[in-house]
Amino acid sequence: MDWQGQKLAEHLMQLLLVCFAVVAFITGYMLGSFQMMMLIYAAGVVLTSLLTVPNWPFFNRQALKWLDPSEAEKHPKPQPAISGPKKKTAKK
Repeated sequence: MDWQGQKLAEHLMQLLLVCFAVVAFITGYMLGSFQMMMLIYAAGVVLTSLLTVPNWPFFNRQALKWLDPSEAEKHPKPQPAISGPKKKTAKK
């Protein structure tokens, strides 16, 4: 899953969970059934998981191109910056 796919999955998950929560609440309120509300919301969570957790092809539209290992060996790795001596602060 690429970066845009992760963003899409996150937005889709949030949207679906909020929609199912609203539908579940309204249905449960109108029927006067807490059990029905929880069942509808649980079904929404399962459906949302089935849509957002697997790595579906539409999450891979902008695939990253990784550097070939043989090509990576030709380029030097970055070295950490060397800092100078630290100044001592005077205590008052």
